[in-house]
Amino acid sequence: MPKFRLSLAKFAAVAAVATLGLTACGGGSDEAAALPTDLKTVTIGVADGAEPYWQVYKKVVKDETGVDVEFKNFSDYNQPNPALDQKQLDLNEFQHLQYLATYNTKNNKNLQPIGATAVYPLPLYSTKYDSPEQIPQGSQISIPNDPTNLARSLIVLENAGLIQVKGGANSTSTPAEIDTEASKVEVVTVDAKMTAQNLNSLAGAIVNNNFATAAKLSEDDIISQDDPSAESTKPYINAFVARDEDKSNPTLLKIASLYHDPEVVEAIKKDLGDGGVFKENSPEDLQAALKVIEDNMTGSK
Repeated sequence: MPKFRLSLAKFAAVAAVATLGLTACGGGSDEAAALPTDLKTVTIGVADGAEPYWQVYKKVVKDETGVDVEFKNFSDYNQPNPALDQKQLDLNEFQHLQYLATYNTKNNKNLQPIGATAVYPLPLYSTKYDSPEQIPQGSQISIPNDPTNLARSLIVLENAGLIQVKGGANSTSTPAEIDTEASKVEVVTVDAKMTAQNLNSLAGAIVNNNFATAAKLSEDDIISQDDPSAESTKPYINAFVARDEDKSNPTLLKIASLYHDPEVVEAIKKDLGDGGVFKENSPEDLQAALKVIEDNMTGSK
């Protein structure tokens, strides 16, 4: 699998070309039946359905569009995309572009982002140490085992000086590429929802935002993280995702955009904290960025 090493300038240039291609060529399926534009109920798959902000979002959507939102919660990241593809959902909102690209390329699917939400830092937590420098040689750190969060975790750990990845960590790195002799810690891969629990026994853990919130982890326990405002984190923009044939559905586009309603944003910050950077990239920009990532994964030009 090719490494995601596009420079920021090249990424922007290729994304711009991809945007033109999307505009010119469309990409919807002739055989798939699109959803009607006058939807009355929309089912959204999420991974943190218990968070109160979703109820605020639901109320805003109803007030603004008349559409009733129903949520289906998933505890396993592997489930929401197949559920969307199989029309058990109308949208999902749980993943970033890199994760979506991995799913599409591995499964020959064409799910599409239709609304940006935010980029959240991926933090390294420790309840035993106050900084990466304090972590003893040979300690163990747990990270999520899904491919894209795993790779991003390796970037965080390398930036923190805890590991060295041969050739430098990037968005497709794997533990097999870690230079163990040059690294300070041992990396242990576990299911994402288990990372927080490992803090009791290991020196630290990389924990996704929603699982950190569920585990009531304190921001005081964060000892390192990446920068969500950096352009290099564009592949990690979280998004509402639809089936390809529904990516231009005006009702779904409106519903996705209401994530940025001020009342919703206030509720999100109350529940999830101020660590995230909200993004308002257009659907076309998100789809172009997704195509860049997918082409790089498959070696397409």
